[in-house]
Amino acid sequence: MEIIEKVTNTDHERVLFARDTESGYRGIIAIHSTALGPAVGGTRFWNYATEEEALTDALRLSRGMTYKTALPGLPFGGGKSIIIGDNKTPDREALFRAHGRFVDTLRGRYITAEDVGTSPADMEIVRLETRHVAGLSGLSGDPSPYTARGVFRAMQAATKFLWNTDDLAGVTVAVQGCGHVGYHLAKMLHTTGAKLVVTDVDDRSVTRVREEFDAEIVQPNEIFSVRADIFAPCALGGVINDETIPELKAQIIAGAANNQLLDERHGEMLSERNILYAPDYVANAGGVLNGCVELLGWNSELASRKVDEIYDTIWTIFEAARAQAIPPNHAADRLAEERLRTPTTD
Repeated sequence: MEIIEKVTNTDHERVLFARDTESGYRGIIAIHSTALGPAVGGTRFWNYATEEEALTDALRLSRGMTYKTALPGLPFGGGKSIIIGDNKTPDREALFRAHGRFVDTLRGRYITAEDVGTSPADMEIVRLETRHVAGLSGLSGDPSPYTARGVFRAMQAATKFLWNTDDLAGVTVAVQGCGHVGYHLAKMLHTTGAKLVVTDVDDRSVTRVREEFDAEIVQPNEIFSVRADIFAPCALGGVINDETIPELKAQIIAGAANNQLLDERHGEMLSERNILYAPDYVANAGGVLNGCVELLGWNSELASRKVDEIYDTIWTIFEAARAQAIPPNHAADRLAEERLRTPTTD
């Protein structure tokens, strides 16, 4: 009953569930909007405790994708797909072929790619069942470096707005999550001279970052209270909430995770504490912009330029938030909704 109520009360266009008993596949596809074009959004493979929890994630992530594509003027809408299960399983072909068949039933209304728990190799399997997939090896490929670059540019915009400099040398950044994007972000920060404090539930990932980038390691539950200038959530969502906000010492939040705020009111709480928040779906848009190499035929130079323009978009949002006396997450939503009403595409 709770799942039915959740789906009924959403503003999504379509929410679909699928099962394949032979492979053990359980999947969800949520299409939030196709107002500007086919919905795009990656496939997240995660061992959710319940199907309702997976659905909540799919609904929030797909809505974020709508805004993420609307802000830079892309001719796409927002969607997301979920595979429920252990993403460490070695037996992936049957699962991802089942997922490909599920995606194909939408006949191009939804285009998938990789996300948490999936890879370009998994998308190659999906490609065996549908052509509505991006992030393929040899084409746009792994979006992680581009996502990291966008977050880096968002950090620069935030420090320029707050401290009148976008030089990150000597700035302390607390990075939560050292996976694909977190690793590339740490590399960029280290190269520019920033100091790193990092954490991850995976020992190998965090050890690699420590050894390669001279990072300090803390336990996962300690990362929020680290004395850092910038906090970069690069793991899962909902980490900015009633419990963690009072612990924060950072003056800026800019990271790669989706849905960092557990609730919209947490953006207001950050503003009350004078913590500058770079809205997640703006900062982490580098991956989908790189995906336009496949989806729109962009060359790599254009894709890189669009990723760098995240700096300008974040700056515009900060200025709008200040002018309207609202939190940056509300300013970002208003700008995205305005562009949904009056789309302009390149």
